[in-house]
Amino acid sequence: MKMTFRWYGKEDPISLEYIRQIPGMEGIVSAIYDVPVGEVWPLDKIEALKKEIEDAGLELSVIESVPVHEDIKLGRPTRDKYIENYQQTLRNLSKAGIKVVCYNFMPVFDWTRSDLEYRLDDGSTALIYNEDHIKKMDPLSGELALPGWDSSYTKDDLADLFKAYESGDEEKLWENLSYFINKIIPVAEEEDILMAIHPDDPPWNIFGLPRIITNKENLERFINLYDSKSNGLTMCSGSLGCDKNNDFPEMLRYFGKKDRVHFVHARNIKHTGTHSFEESAHPSEKGSLDMYEIVKAMHDFGYEGPVRPDHGRMIWGETGKPGYGLYDRALGATYLIGLYEAVSKGKE
Repeated sequence: MKMTFRWYGKEDPISLEYIRQIPGMEGIVSAIYDVPVGEVWPLDKIEALKKEIEDAGLELSVIESVPVHEDIKLGRPTRDKYIENYQQTLRNLSKAGIKVVCYNFMPVFDWTRSDLEYRLDDGSTALIYNEDHIKKMDPLSGELALPGWDSSYTKDDLADLFKAYESGDEEKLWENLSYFINKIIPVAEEEDILMAIHPDDPPWNIFGLPRIITNKENLERFINLYDSKSNGLTMCSGSLGCDKNNDFPEMLRYFGKKDRVHFVHARNIKHTGTHSFEESAHPSEKGSLDMYEIVKAMHDFGYEGPVRPDHGRMIWGETGKPGYGLYDRALGATYLIGLYEAVSKGKE
C-alpha cells in the first residue's frame, strides 16, 4: 500500500513540508478548489498543483474529488453539458499523469456530522454523529456547515434542491448514477484512469435525501452498472463501518479480489447507537473496528494502491479544519504503516 495524506492546497494550514516529515508518507490527495462545480478543470491549474506537490518531495497520488453537479444526480436536461465537462476534466487529469479519481454521488450534502468539536474522555475533540441531534436539525436554516461541503449554495438554492429531490427516490438516483457512469467510464478507460466512488457518509438516508452507496449489496450493484476495472471503489472504513451490519474487512477482501478497490480510507469509529458514532483514534482498541483485520485484508489481496488515514481528532492543542489536523492523522498514518509491516513480516 502507498500512504497518502489529504491536503487542501495553499489555504491548508498544514504545509507540504510538514506532511513530508511523516514517516512513510509518499503521496498527496488533493483537488482544484477554485473552479465552480460542473466547470472544466484547466490543465494548467492541474499541472501547477502537481508541480507544487512534487517540488515538496511528494507525489499527487489521488484527486479527491471531482464533484458531480447536482443536475447530473437529478437527471436534469442540463446534465449532458456537465457530463461533457467532467469528461474533459478527466482528459486533462490524464494529461497531467493523474490516474486515480475519487468522487461521490451523495445528493446535496457530502459527509455529515452533528458536532465538529465533541470533547472525548481524553480531552481531545472529534467529529461525531448523534442521530437524535441530527433529527432536530433543519438543513435549510443555515445551521449546518461542514468542511468539504459546497459552500456556494444559498438557502434558496438548498430549498430548491430539496424540493427537486422530493419527486425522486433511491431507484431514480440509481437510474441517474447509471447514466453518468455509462458516459464517464468509457472516457476513464481511454485515459487509463481508475474511478473510485466514495461510499455515502453516513451510509443511510439523511434529511429525507436518498443514499445508495451504502452496503455490500449496493456496491455490487454499482460495479455491475459498467463492467470495467475503471469503474471502481474507494473503500472507506469510517463510512461503511458506521453501519453495524457492514463487515468492512470482509467487504474489502471481496471487492479487492474483484480488482475494484482503487483507494482506501482507513480510520476507526466508535458506535454509540444504532445510527450514532464518534470518530475515534485509529488504534483498534479505541473504536469499534478491527484495524488489524482491515490492514490484513489489504495485504491478503495484494493491494498496492493509495491509502490515507482520513479524518483525525484534534489533539495537543491543535486548531484548524475539524477532522483534518496534522497530529492525529500523522499518528494514524504511522500506525497503519506499522500494522502493514507486522502483517507482512508475519507472512514470511
